Amino acid sequence: MEFINSLWKYVVTSAPYLMLGFLLAGLIKALISDEQVKRWLGGNSLWAVIKASIIGVPLPLCSCSVIPTAVSLKKSGASNASTSAFLISTPESGVDSISITYALMDLPMTIFRPIAAFMTATVAGILQLFFNKENYKDPNGPTKSCCSCHEKVQVATCCDSKPKATLFIEKLWQGVKYALLDLMEDMSFWLAIGLISGALIDFLVPAEFFGQLNGFWGRVVILAIGIPLYICASASTPIAASLVMKGLSPGTALLFLLVGPATNISSIFVLQKYIGKKGVIINVATICVVAFILSYVVDWIYLYFAMPVNFKVSEHVHEDHTGIFSIILSILFLSLLIRGIYLSKIKPIFEK
Repeated sequence: MEFINSLWKYVVTSAPYLMLGFLLAGLIKALISDEQVKRWLGGNSLWAVIKASIIGVPLPLCSCSVIPTAVSLKKSGASNASTSAFLISTPESGVDSISITYALMDLPMTIFRPIAAFMTATVAGILQLFFNKENYKDPNGPTKSCCSCHEKVQVATCCDSKPKATLFIEKLWQGVKYALLDLMEDMSFWLAIGLISGALIDFLVPAEFFGQLNGFWGRVVILAIGIPLYICASASTPIAASLVMKGLSPGTALLFLLVGPATNISSIFVLQKYIGKKGVIINVATICVVAFILSYVVDWIYLYFAMPVNFKVSEHVHEDHTGIFSIILSILFLSLLIRGIYLSKIKPIFEK
């Protein structure tokens, strides 16, 4: 029963901010098309890298869904540098993960996280500019088609199927549907894993247990776990919040939040074809080194300014979560989460 209470605590604390994050994600989807992103990220310059890093920070794409987007950018003429910057800043941050960071952690971590994502991505992009100038091409060639299964094309621009002047309200509705249905379906399984893992850590692990990971070698362990592991930015947040409640420092938690979403074995193998082995090595090395340094910087800031580590999820441990607004949003969130898990994981099993 205590575990159920702990899990409910995470859900009811996260749900209002996650739903807000998803709605903001829908707004971004409605206002910014894929073609606009491709146009902004063209070129092989420092400015293109900075733009890619900035654009990637709020976009609600996790590590698995950012890869096809980045591949599409690369085929459309984006450089290794801007593609790499986009590949790093996008999964490390997003309006949904920023929202849940504020829900479960505190304001400083909510600010540090997107800034760290931008810095990591920009450094990687700059290094790509100098050390990876080769033009890698897909051996299968680009696949361009109109209204076909090879490439998703905006309906408004495909075969003149709709007038160009699409009503804003229609765009907004399509964006909301994308965020609450498609995006939730993509993230649902790992988001559930993150919430359950956070609740398990909260329930099973003694206080201060993870304090031993706050040193140099503890951070190395976090890197060793985070690099091959796949976990999206939103799903990693409840885990990180629980780790801090059990003794991990905020800086070491930030290291986990940066490395986990930005790197995983499958994406590393896929990306070799588009930015080369050298490009992959630059990206992974940059993520590790910059995140490692920033973890110490964040711990120093907390210590120097005597900032208390009062993560919001810990403030809800002894509260009775009966606010009608929070309960309604939590039920809606759980309904969408269960739907997403069914469509993405359970339904395909019975269709085989």
